[in-house]
Amino acid sequence: MNDQDTTLLSELIASKICHDLTSPVGAVSNGVELLEEIGADDNIISLISFSTTQANAKLKILRMTYGLGGADESIKLEQIHQTFGEFIDGDKRVKQDWDPYMDIGFVPHRGFPKLLMCCLLLIVESLPKGGVISIKAEGDNSLLINAEGENAALRKNYLNTLERKVSVEDLNHKLIHPYIMNLFADKYGFKITLDESDNNFIRLRLKQSVVS
Repeated sequence: MNDQDTTLLSELIASKICHDLTSPVGAVSNGVELLEEIGADDNIISLISFSTTQANAKLKILRMTYGLGGADESIKLEQIHQTFGEFIDGDKRVKQDWDPYMDIGFVPHRGFPKLLMCCLLLIVESLPKGGVISIKAEGDNSLLINAEGENAALRKNYLNTLERKVSVEDLNHKLIHPYIMNLFADKYGFKITLDESDNNFIRLRLKQSVVS
C-alpha cells in the first residue's frame, strides 16, 4: 500500500466517523430544545447548549480537514472562514482577521479547502495564550497564513513532523496532524512550509504547485 492509498483510507475513515457522530450530536441539540420547552434549569440548558454547539463546530471542521469531502474545490473561502470561526468561537482568545471574499490570485484546484483548513488548525495550536490569525494572498499561487500572539510557536517536533523527518513509529496523537497534512499536500499537489517563526509570530505558506 502506497502513501496515496493510505491517505485515501484515512479520509474515508474520517468521513465515516464524522458522519456517524453527526446524528447523535444533533439529537442532543433537539433534547436541549425540549428542555427549554419544559422549563428546565437555565444553567443546565446553557451548559448543554454550549457543549453541543462546540461538538457540532468540531465535527464540521474535522470533516472538512480529514474527510474526503473537504477536498471539494467548490467549497468557498466564505465557508472555510465560517467553519473555522465557529470552531474558535468557544475559546474567545483566538480571533481571525482576514477577508473571506479576497482575490487569492489563482484558481484553487481539488484539495485546496482541506489544505487551508489543515494550516489553520496547525497554526491555531501555536497560540497557547491566544492571538490573531490572518491570511494574505502572496501572488505566486501561494497563501500566507499568519499567527500573532504571546508565546506563539509551533509545538515540539511539529516542524520535523511536517517535513516528515519523524518516523511513523514515533508518531502520537499530537503529531498525527502535521504528518497527515503533509501526505494530503503531496496527494493534492500543494506544498506547506514554515516561512517565519520569531518574536511571537508564525507564518505558514500554502503553495499550489500545479496551476489549474
